[in-house]
Amino acid sequence: MNLSASLVPVAVGAVAIVLLLGLANMLRGGNPSTSQNLMRLRVVLQFIAILVILGIMWWRSG
Repeated sequence: MNLSASLVPVAVGAVAIVLLLGLANMLRGGNPSTSQNLMRLRVVLQFIAILVILGIMWWRSG
């Protein structure tokens, strides 16, 4: 498996893990500040995942 094929699952998996951690914290009734920080991290990770996907698509089209 080459590097570009493994970057997408890693990026998407990171987003999913942070999303689940944030949801679990909210459902548990945990600290709202922690949930807010996790959701902010999720947005950043989603942006990075989109950049990775677009970068791989651009790289493979050339």
